[in-house]
Amino acid sequence: MKKILLSHGGGGEETQKLIKDLFFKYFSNEILEKMEDSAILDINSKIAFTTDSFTVSPIFFKGGNIGKLSIAGTVNDLSVMGARPLYLSVSFIIEEGFDYDDLEKIVKSMAEESKKSGVLIVTGDTKVVPKGSIDKIFINTAGIGKVIYEGLSASNLSEGDIIIVSGTIGDHGACIMAEREGMEMELDLESDCASLWDLVEYVINNDIKIKAMRDPTRGGLSAVLNEWAFSSNVNIEIEEGKIPIKNEVQGLCELVGLESYNLANEGKIVFAVDKNDAESLLEILKKHPLGKEAEIIGKVIDGTDKKVILKTTHGTKRIMEPPSGELLPRIC
Repeated sequence: MKKILLSHGGGGEETQKLIKDLFFKYFSNEILEKMEDSAILDINSKIAFTTDSFTVSPIFFKGGNIGKLSIAGTVNDLSVMGARPLYLSVSFIIEEGFDYDDLEKIVKSMAEESKKSGVLIVTGDTKVVPKGSIDKIFINTAGIGKVIYEGLSASNLSEGDIIIVSGTIGDHGACIMAEREGMEMELDLESDCASLWDLVEYVINNDIKIKAMRDPTRGGLSAVLNEWAFSSNVNIEIEEGKIPIKNEVQGLCELVGLESYNLANEGKIVFAVDKNDAESLLEILKKHPLGKEAEIIGKVIDGTDKKVILKTTHGTKRIMEPPSGELLPRIC
C-alpha cells in the first residue's frame, strides 16, 4: 500500500506530484491552480474571517471523517455569523507512513463537503513529520465569507427572547465517544457532521430577525448558553424536557455519567430570537432537512446573574454549569 513519505512535505518533486495528482484532482479551481504564494481574492464587501484546527480521533467515524469535519466546521463558523462562505485555506500536517488511500478518502470528502456550500479551496500547505511526531493527520482550515446578515452577537439577548435548537444535541460527541470505547455497533450512533450554510441561508431568506446564532461544538449546548448569558448579562431558563436528544445519546450519557448538553454537535445551530419571531422560525426550520427536529427549549428571563437555569423533568430547578476541564479530548 502506498504511504506518505517525508519527501511529500519537502517542497520538491514529490510534493509537486502530491499536489497535482491528489489535491488538484479534487480541489481544482482557477485560483488554486495558479500555485502562487498567496491567493489573490477580489471581495468588495464586509467579510467574516475564521480559522480552526482539527485533530479528531478516530479520523474516520460514522457520519464523517476528519476531512469532512474540517470543511463543515469552518463553513459553520462563518455561517452562524451571517456570512456566506466563499474561500478556504487548507493545511495538512501528516505523519510519515500515513496511508495514501486514506489521505485520498479524506481529500475527496473535503471536496464533496465544500461543494455543498459553494466554497472554494484556494490555498494550502502540506507538512509531513517523522513517524510518531503526531497521530496520523491534523488539518487546519481558515475561511473567508461575505457578511449578508449583520448584527449577530452573543451580547444581543434580552428578557423575553426565545432559545431554539435546530435538532438533537450531543450527536457528534456521543458518536466519537462510542467509537473510542468500542460501543458503536451496540449503540448505532452517528455524527451529525454537516455544513449548515444552506440552512442559515434558508432562514435569512425568510426574513426572520435573528439576535444570535452559534453552532454548539466543544462544550455543547451548555457552552453556548453560558456564553450568551455572560455576554448579554442575562439569565436563561431551559426546559430539560424540551431539549431534543436521541435515546442512544441519552443512554450513553447515563452509562458514562456525562451530561448530554455538554457534548459536541457538528451539524446543529442554537438560535436566539425575539419572542414574536420564535414560532415563525421554528416552522421554517422544520421545513428544512437540517432543521426538521428543531425545538423551542427555553427563554431569557428576568435577572442579571448571568446564569443558565435548567428546569428538570422532575419539576426542580438547577444551574446548568458551564463545562469545565477536558471532557472529551480531540472531539474535533
